[in-house]
Amino acid sequence: MKQAAGCYAVRWLLLLSGLALAGCHKQVPPLASHIHYEVGAAYMADGRWLYPRQEFAYRETGLAVMDTNTSPRLTADGEVYDPQAMAGAHPTLQLPIQVTVRNLDNGRQITVRLNDRGPAQRGRLLSLTPRAAQLLGMGQGPARVEVVEDELPSRVFAETLPGGPLLAMNAAPVETVREEALDAPGRQSTVAAPSAVQNAVGTPPVALPVLPATYVQNIPTAGSLWVETGRFTQRSYAAMEAAKAGGTVRYANDSRGPAWGVRVGPFQTVNEADTALDQALGLGLTGAHIVVE
Repeated sequence: MKQAAGCYAVRWLLLLSGLALAGCHKQVPPLASHIHYEVGAAYMADGRWLYPRQEFAYRETGLAVMDTNTSPRLTADGEVYDPQAMAGAHPTLQLPIQVTVRNLDNGRQITVRLNDRGPAQRGRLLSLTPRAAQLLGMGQGPARVEVVEDELPSRVFAETLPGGPLLAMNAAPVETVREEALDAPGRQSTVAAPSAVQNAVGTPPVALPVLPATYVQNIPTAGSLWVETGRFTQRSYAAMEAAKAGGTVRYANDSRGPAWGVRVGPFQTVNEADTALDQALGLGLTGAHIVVE
């Protein structure tokens, strides 16, 4: 009887082991993309609040890094992450958005689609896939870059993808209009209100283009690193912040309009700029960020 019980126990162990092995080899279904337009709510990353926004004339300089997480996943706009794609991440811009990225240190220029949130580290403007970073000639550390939005394709994304402002407006309930004939008092008819873009609701979203893995070689225009703590419409307010931050006031008139900017610097190394950025944030200057000039 003891031998039979022992054999019975062994059979159960073998059965359970087989089930466990079968579970280990269970195939995980592939990720399915659900591409949509995304702005998103405010969120916290690396101890700071970030506020996503829609913008179609974006131009900024700063530091770009390579993606550290290259595992399969869905990006913020519902694409399947591909480390070989010409893509990247931005902390606050609407997604997806097409931008031109220029490496100020070596002059290389690429076109990428931003489709995810990141990088999480403060003081970093952009994160790129390994393929995009390679073509941009980036090393292991941060690269000084200029990012310029390509307005036309970016507007197409906003106007055609699910979740975009145009489709959201088209999907709103359509009111009815009461029409009354002047020659027949009390006689009424009801007709649907016309809409010039009504057909857009049922139109399938455009397929996102596969951007070519190429670069253009331009002249390097490397500059110094600065910490910009804020921009003001009145110089007096900028002067008060400059006194607090230990910086200088400079007039700027760019894509964001005329303003008085407060900057601390210049700095030659990323470590120096990071230290100054931490000091500015420690003073409560929550808008402080690193720029290149």
